[in-house]
Parts: sequence; C-alpha cells; structure tokens
Amino acid sequence: MNDQTILNHITQLVEEEHTLRAAKTAHGAEAERLRHVAEQLDQCWDLLRQRRAKREFGGNPSEAHARDVGTVERYEG
Repeated sequence: MNDQTILNHITQLVEEEHTLRAAKTAHGAEAERLRHVAEQLDQCWDLLRQRRAKREFGGNPSEAHARDVGTVERYEG
C-alpha cells in the first residue's frame, strides 16, 4: 500500500463521514459506522505519519507498522 492509496482511502472515508453526518439521524448502526469511520481516519493518518517518519530517517516506509497497514486494508472497500 502506498501513500496515494492511503490518501484515496481517506478521501472515501471523509465523504462517507459527511454523508452520515448530513443524515442527522445517526442512531444504532449508523452511529456505530460513524465511530468506525472516525477510527479508520485516525489509523490512516497515523499510518501516513509513520511512513513519513520512516522515509525521513532513511527507513523503508512500507514497513511502517504492519499491524496498522493490515487494519487499513481490512476496511477498504
């Protein structure tokens, strides 16, 4: 997964978040999905920061916290 893929996923999540918030009826499953979207956004931004830090310090950014990469990939789509 490269940075652009992560940014594309962030864009999709932000659009979904806006749609859910615009409904103004976040109850039950919708409220849970909104919490889940917020969690995914946090994970994506954290992953980008980790990859940037690895790049800046000469590391391989694709090795940045494999657990977080797996989490992001699991929720794609």
